[in-house]
Amino acid sequence: MADPGATWLARVAAVVGPAHVLTAPADVEPYVTDWRGRFRGSARAVARPGSVEEVAAVVRACAESRVPIVPQGGNTSLCGAATPSDAGDALVVSLARLNRVRQVDIDNATLTIEAGATLSQAQAAAAEHRMLFPLSLASEGSCTIGGNLSTNAGGTAVLRYGNARELVLGIEVVLADGRIWNGLRGLRKDNTGYDLKQLFVGAEGTLGIITAAVLKLFPAPRVTVTALAALADVDAAVRLLTDLKGTLADRLVAFELMSDVSIGLSRKHHPELPDPLPGHRWYALIQVDDPADNDRLRSEVEAALGRSLESGAVVDATLAESESQRHALWALRENISEAQRREGPNIKHDISVPISAIPAFVRDTGDALRAALPGVRFVVFGHLGDGNLHYNLSAPEGTTAEAFMGNAGRANRIVHDRVHAAGGSISAEHGIGQLKRDELRRYKAPVELELMARIKQALDPDGLLNPGKVL
Repeated sequence: MADPGATWLARVAAVVGPAHVLTAPADVEPYVTDWRGRFRGSARAVARPGSVEEVAAVVRACAESRVPIVPQGGNTSLCGAATPSDAGDALVVSLARLNRVRQVDIDNATLTIEAGATLSQAQAAAAEHRMLFPLSLASEGSCTIGGNLSTNAGGTAVLRYGNARELVLGIEVVLADGRIWNGLRGLRKDNTGYDLKQLFVGAEGTLGIITAAVLKLFPAPRVTVTALAALADVDAAVRLLTDLKGTLADRLVAFELMSDVSIGLSRKHHPELPDPLPGHRWYALIQVDDPADNDRLRSEVEAALGRSLESGAVVDATLAESESQRHALWALRENISEAQRREGPNIKHDISVPISAIPAFVRDTGDALRAALPGVRFVVFGHLGDGNLHYNLSAPEGTTAEAFMGNAGRANRIVHDRVHAAGGSISAEHGIGQLKRDELRRYKAPVELELMARIKQALDPDGLLNPGKVL
């Protein structure tokens, strides 16, 4: 036990070891700058605990000295949720060392894993046992399970498996006062009061620090079919989605919509990628899986696409003939965000509306933006299967990205007002962080904001956990 008279940072160092407390500016820098380069803060130090007990002891030391805490996983947030403010008074608590697989229970189809493990590590742990953890994101090699749960991550397989919230059965959490709640129960049915874990999932580290989780596993697919379809418009995409859901049911895992501009950016910055169906306005990337050894699946997908070709919903289509072709088609989609980052600053919107409302939303919002921002480029892509679009805007040709970013507030009003009118959400899967706090207040009902504030006050009365985020 550290000397009670020692400073809080000395107490933290005594808990995690001096080598795991970073204070030199060069060492701290990666932890105070977000992945997009949009947010940069400062911190007193970075602590890297190696166990839940160490996390709890660090939180107790901070709570007793009223030191704010910013939990951080892979630092891949797109809304600045893991970046400290520029006040410089916070301790960044990196969970990267909590990266162990605690248990794989095949009979219960669950994986118990620590929060600092990467998503790809969780996927690999499941695959070792011929199981599937279906959460899939472009950043899966660097994003962590704690971050995935804290932001209720979505990704490409939500159509079949749901968001992170639907994939977690139990969690372990360090509370704001340093107590540990062990809720690591692998139960599908537990009707003993409030479902407390769901308070922390999607809370972006503002109510507690998730340190481990029990995740659902599924049978690994034995057959996978991947197709790319060219479409005349978004109405056709919705018709195709409806047809495929009716034909393929829950074997339809992913249905990703991509504009020609988004694919063009992906190929511009990754010229090795294929261009199998050039010259069309819209594309759908489709994945169909079957856990049974179904040798008819490919012919079923071909037949379904053939019917859509005949009806006019699909203009052209191609199916991957090999695993390498499948990965190449997916790379077109997964490299869009990285290509945007390389292209320069852009105005991003992570929105969701009812699937039936998407065609009208895209038309009406596009018309309004063209009138307000002539020449704007629409980098629209996302998970049409669950109503989530990344409705992003790049500068017109000949306009610098920096100058274009001055239109962000104007563009946000146009996009978010129409999302709200359609009964949608201004944040489908990226969270609120510090980027969308004002937008949250604009569109959330006062009673919702009041309830959220009361929960925050109850669980973190001193406001030390990830201050300035969400609320």
